[in-house]
Amino acid sequence: MARRKDDKGRVLKEGEYQRPNGSYEYRWRTNDKERHYIYAKTLEELRDKELSVQRDLLNGIEARERTITINDLYEIWKKLKKGLKDNTFKNYKYTYERFIMPKFGKSKVYYLKKTDVRQFYNHLHDDLGIKVTTIDNVHTVLHQILELGVEDDYLRHNPSSNAMRELKKLTQHERTKRVALTQEQQRLFESYLERSSRYARFYPLFTVMLWTGMRVGETIGLTWEDIDLDECSINVDHTLVYYRKYGETEMTHAVNTTKTVAGTRVVPMLPIVKQAFLQEKQMQEDLELECKDVIDGKTNFVFLDENGHVYHEQQLNKYLRKIVRDCNKEILSNTREENPTLVPHVSNHILRHTFATRMVETGMNIKAMQDILGHRDVQTTMNIYADATKDLKKKEMKELEEYFINVNMLKRESEVTENLPPIYH
Repeated sequence: MARRKDDKGRVLKEGEYQRPNGSYEYRWRTNDKERHYIYAKTLEELRDKELSVQRDLLNGIEARERTITINDLYEIWKKLKKGLKDNTFKNYKYTYERFIMPKFGKSKVYYLKKTDVRQFYNHLHDDLGIKVTTIDNVHTVLHQILELGVEDDYLRHNPSSNAMRELKKLTQHERTKRVALTQEQQRLFESYLERSSRYARFYPLFTVMLWTGMRVGETIGLTWEDIDLDECSINVDHTLVYYRKYGETEMTHAVNTTKTVAGTRVVPMLPIVKQAFLQEKQMQEDLELECKDVIDGKTNFVFLDENGHVYHEQQLNKYLRKIVRDCNKEILSNTREENPTLVPHVSNHILRHTFATRMVETGMNIKAMQDILGHRDVQTTMNIYADATKDLKKKEMKELEEYFINVNMLKRESEVTENLPPIYH
């Protein structure tokens, strides 16, 4: 039987064909009797693809699986994913369907390369202006879904592994470090809040956050049953989250377990915190304010807005911006100093970070700090400790320098510079 040849006289193997337009194709059947095809412009390219097909068949990756898309894997992932908090799972689904599903999710998994994933992340950042923190959330979901593809032999490796590393490195400037308030800045903030009639209702809430280091969700989720004014302790065993349920447009509250197992704890209550709770209770009695919310079976929440509803994180960050703005306006209008101390940007988390810094300044034991803050990993506490002590050491060295200058043991920097030879100026 004569063997088929191409127009260049080369013998074609079984399953190889030259098409009328001069290109080539390879045909084969899989175990399910389904016919498959691949195409190439040259015979050499076709045979490279044939080797890839044969390797895949040996590895158990059938050709039909070449048509599987990321969106197909997502549907499987949704059915299998367990162990997530309800709002976390819903946020994952929202993130996927908002950023991945419309276009990138249609990509065939088999042909997906690491460069494709990196280009997708760069597209989100450069073309759509998405923040790196949001892209990192996208990566968290995509990596899990593609990992499922590896487990089920759709992929040999996860093409999203380390795909965020380069983008994070290039955009390091976008992430600003959270800086705690200094003691003076904290005094200005607290003093203004305490005497401000406009923001008086926030004084107890922000005082509790500032002097317990509790997370914002833990604070707004407190009920009066969690507060023991006799023992001066706060029981933290849940957190309040605010999120958009999948498929809905309205945001809603939900009660969750604490962020980590270590987050479930008892926080000691300083006298200023106890006074803040008493002040909040009295204020609500004066206003005849009652809690109107029942969230996952919990009610009688401690901190309420003027309508008897609980707060959410975005609300409080918005009010903090206004408080800082008006505080600084007052400072500038009441001083003639050229560079007066002002209160910098403050967020809910900065209040927590500030309390941690105050603990460091007192020399508190790191393990005690970890327990009070509810950190799962002591390294998180150590990072705060390292940052705070670095600033503290600079301040103490400056005070030491001033002391020796005052006792005439050191000259000021300006005096030292004046006495240097010209080459050093």
